[in-house]
Amino acid sequence: MFTSRCLTLNDGRDMPRLGFGTYKIDDADAAETVGIALEEGYALVDTASIYGNERGVGEALAGRDDVFLTTKVWNSDQGFEQAKVATAASLGRLGRASVDLLLIHWPCPDRGRTVDTWKALIDLRDAGHAKSIGVSNFRPQDLEKIVTATDVVPAVNQVECHPAFQQRELRQVHDDMEIVTQSWSPLGRGDLLDHDVIGEIAAALGAPRSAVILAWHLQSGLSAIPKASSREHIAANMRAEQLSLSDEQMERIGALDDPDGRLGPDPANFC
Repeated sequence: MFTSRCLTLNDGRDMPRLGFGTYKIDDADAAETVGIALEEGYALVDTASIYGNERGVGEALAGRDDVFLTTKVWNSDQGFEQAKVATAASLGRLGRASVDLLLIHWPCPDRGRTVDTWKALIDLRDAGHAKSIGVSNFRPQDLEKIVTATDVVPAVNQVECHPAFQQRELRQVHDDMEIVTQSWSPLGRGDLLDHDVIGEIAAALGAPRSAVILAWHLQSGLSAIPKASSREHIAANMRAEQLSLSDEQMERIGALDDPDGRLGPDPANFC
């Protein structure tokens, strides 16, 4: 059985493989929904300033230093001083002196502020406001740019990744640089739940379809942060930690990869 719950980051810290995403969860509902996730056993919660729910997430995590918390610097807050101000505001809403992981949300190459923003995150880490730092939606050239300028390698790159868009070339870059790949939209926005291959494997294992997809992420060495609103779906996703897919099942899911399978924005031109 696949039992390891954590990945070790390149800074030596451990991060839970399976986390709870809060994208599109209203601030008014965040405390209750995140509370359910904690009751169901999640130990990582992912939010961002642009989600508008940091206050509710912080309320759910009050006094819970055992939960790994991630937030992100939004595009309009890029720049050395701006990123620091924005992070201070995020920490205020979260009710925390620090987060476990702070990410640059998008590279925004046309803004030309990526390196300065990364330098700000390094300072914030060194000052104790972020225990680990990383990026989100960065391409290989974006990673190379910030590492060349600072000699500091991100601990995590959080990117769109799911069986229909597996990002194999980018993941190889991550492996070479010892960066953890964390998958957002790991269920492909739910589209994959109706795929025959997923349904057949789920039936064979007697498991939820979502858990099968998430088990593929975990056994591929990835971290995943699925979002769910109901207790039923939140609990179903957690079943991934109890599943063990066979080599044949992993290969069948691996064959679903599509170079045109991207569902979200292209980092090359989104800002």
